Amino acid sequence: MKDRPVVLFLCLHNAGRSLAARVLLDHYAEGRIAVESAGSEPGDQLNPSVVAILTERGLDPSKDFPKPLNDKTAREADVIVTMGCGDTCPVYPGKRYLDWELEDPAGKPVGEVRPIVDEIDRRVQAVLAELLQVAEKPSAPYVGVGEVAASHVESMPTIVEET
Repeated sequence: MKDRPVVLFLCLHNAGRSLAARVLLDHYAEGRIAVESAGSEPGDQLNPSVVAILTERGLDPSKDFPKPLNDKTAREADVIVTMGCGDTCPVYPGKRYLDWELEDPAGKPVGEVRPIVDEIDRRVQAVLAELLQVAEKPSAPYVGVGEVAASHVESMPTIVEET
């Protein structure tokens, strides 16, 4: 059993959108959530505009680099957030998926990328709030496989750990 949820951010190159999401969630989560990022076709360098914006915010993306998606990382994730990788991102059964339609920051100057990072920031904070709320709820009484007690439907977590 995991002691904290795992979120995986996926985009095409793992150089801009997924980088920003990973760095932001890792910052806000303060170790309460494990955060990974990867690309279906990783680039060869980080997006300089995204790096500049994260650095302006006092965050350090210097240890990051574009990484390829691997099976182990995807299988360990509780939530997989895709951002523009379309059909190039494989689907793993039993995972919760969020598909964030976001403009690609590739080749754009800082002024055009800032609103994209701001939107990623807003969405990351919403995911964090939901994951922390689920983690703080007391466990519901055992309900057999295939059964759902009507009184516990609202208290059931939206993210279920695979066994």
